[in-house]
Amino acid sequence: MSLPVDPSNTTSAAVTIMSSKTNGERVGEKVEKVETSPNPMATAPADESRESSPAEDEVILATAGYDHCIKFWTAHTGKCMGTLQHPDSQVNAMEISPDGQLLAACGYQHIRMFDVHNTKPNPVVNFEGVSKNVMAVGFQEEGRWMYTGGEDGTVKIWDLRMRNLQCQRIFQAGNIVNSVKLHPNQQEVLVGDAAGNVHVWNLSSENHQSILHEKDSSIQSVDIDAAGNMIAAITNKGTCYMSAFPNSATTATEDWTLNQMFKPETKTNKINAHKKYGLKCKFSPDSKFLVTTSADHTAKLWDTSNQEYISEMTVEGQRWVWDVAFSADSQYMFTASSDGVARLWSIPDKPEVKRTYKENGHTKAVTCLAFRDGTSMVK
Repeated sequence: MSLPVDPSNTTSAAVTIMSSKTNGERVGEKVEKVETSPNPMATAPADESRESSPAEDEVILATAGYDHCIKFWTAHTGKCMGTLQHPDSQVNAMEISPDGQLLAACGYQHIRMFDVHNTKPNPVVNFEGVSKNVMAVGFQEEGRWMYTGGEDGTVKIWDLRMRNLQCQRIFQAGNIVNSVKLHPNQQEVLVGDAAGNVHVWNLSSENHQSILHEKDSSIQSVDIDAAGNMIAAITNKGTCYMSAFPNSATTATEDWTLNQMFKPETKTNKINAHKKYGLKCKFSPDSKFLVTTSADHTAKLWDTSNQEYISEMTVEGQRWVWDVAFSADSQYMFTASSDGVARLWSIPDKPEVKRTYKENGHTKAVTCLAFRDGTSMVK
């Protein structure tokens, strides 16, 4: 299993099927190999180079998908500033490091890291030998380590402080891992797998616990709000689960643990968010909103205080909505969809498309995006 197939994009489906082959490798086998670019300043072909450095132009939005390209944009103008080639496969997930220096992109048997401030397309680091598709990636808040999850059924922790990067720890989920999210306490990892399980893995104690199971479903996405008070998970059936933990005046957020909070009396709310395949769920930075996306061509906004529906984001031709990201002030949101377009929306009431990112853009489905706030979205 890899990314679900949008039936309206037959070319993308063929790529997905081919990229899911194991090529004879054993699932979970530790065969990580890390290569650094032998010549990071090598001259790039004309169609791979950027017009200018992202740092110079405040490029903080990156998009990628089935056309094997990563594109950088200026968020406030919608101008494409350059393209990186990702020749081996589609890009499944991306994340920008906390300091804004690196972009991590993962696909089939590869995790590549690019220097956001460099005009050259060569990856700074290239992780090879990872089994199958890597479906999720993220960073520790100080950028000391990175985590990934994938079709090999594992979550892996990678040390970023050393040049000879190696996998430090592995959590065996036992099923394909679709989504991974690090708790704000930096000690626990929330994991969603294809067998309908949500796991909590404690990095300090190595203990783990399954906190949710939906039979005959796949957990497609999990998220934790910035305060660490709420978690959400969405399934391939369009069902979204959300748990909110009571705020304690005597317990600091960094001292909370997910395992401790999930007691029998903890209430988990079930939202029938979409009638078709659920793809993504994400909390806004201010924790007031939860957005869910689906194969039904929509992104939906929910009020986290009462789990009530607020509004829907869809336009003609949008198709599957794969990924989302909020601005830091929670007033704007990006979406990535199968029509090859990323969009900037104003939210929450009466959502409106403020900008599209399509000129010199993608030729196939956009399945992931990465965003770092640092400029006004609308000028």
